[in-house]
Amino acid sequence: MVLALLALLPGATNAQQPDGEWISLFNGRDLSGWIVKITGHEPGDNFANTFRVEDGVLKVSYDGYQSFSGQFGHLFYQQPFQDYHLVLEYRFTGDWLADTPGWARRNSGAMLHAQDPRTMLKGQDFPISIELQLLGGLGDGRSRPTANMCSPGTEVTMHGETVRGHCVNSTSPTFDGDQWVRAEVIVLGDSVIRHIVNGDTVLTYSAPRVGGGNVEGHDPAQKVDGRPLTGGYIALQSEGHPVEFRRVELRRLKRMPR
Repeated sequence: MVLALLALLPGATNAQQPDGEWISLFNGRDLSGWIVKITGHEPGDNFANTFRVEDGVLKVSYDGYQSFSGQFGHLFYQQPFQDYHLVLEYRFTGDWLADTPGWARRNSGAMLHAQDPRTMLKGQDFPISIELQLLGGLGDGRSRPTANMCSPGTEVTMHGETVRGHCVNSTSPTFDGDQWVRAEVIVLGDSVIRHIVNGDTVLTYSAPRVGGGNVEGHDPAQKVDGRPLTGGYIALQSEGHPVEFRRVELRRLKRMPR
């Protein structure tokens, strides 16, 4: 199925080698293999036990916080990837912290092609990356799709033009309540990225690269505008609303040389 999908992606007609085996990035027991980076804290400091594993589920929790205070966090897998198929199963739970920005309610994400967490400064808010934005419905009857694209310190191309807005909505349905949602992303280096929700393709874009704004507190040397993003780290977000991940799996995709 993946080979057939890859054959439909622009610039990917040579992707006919067998794909790699599925590997679980999350072992269901602990955070082995992951690196925490929370705004205002050094890499490796899991402030207030924000990221934890309970009952076989990777949880983002805030019961140790007095206030959110802009402490956006990211949990990075320990190694970078280039061409891959990532599968996440997630759900939002509980209530958000009162001083969390309104846009962060039932909001999380997976950062793709992210910079090494060890290159992030202590006060940096988001890694330079492409975000697979995960949203939950607010129960108000309004559309709020998930698997959107956001671009902290990056740019992408859609329909032959550079996307100027920070986020682009997908065509997914709205998921209210605490239901589990399956989100996938197929990443082909600096060529094409495709978002999939519950089996349906909901967004496609290309040419991920460093550029634009929407990232603060970073080392300027890490933001070389125009540099293609051929690979990078994968990170799960903490933005002030509790969220759980029960599956984080990946397989490398093999492409024939052009």
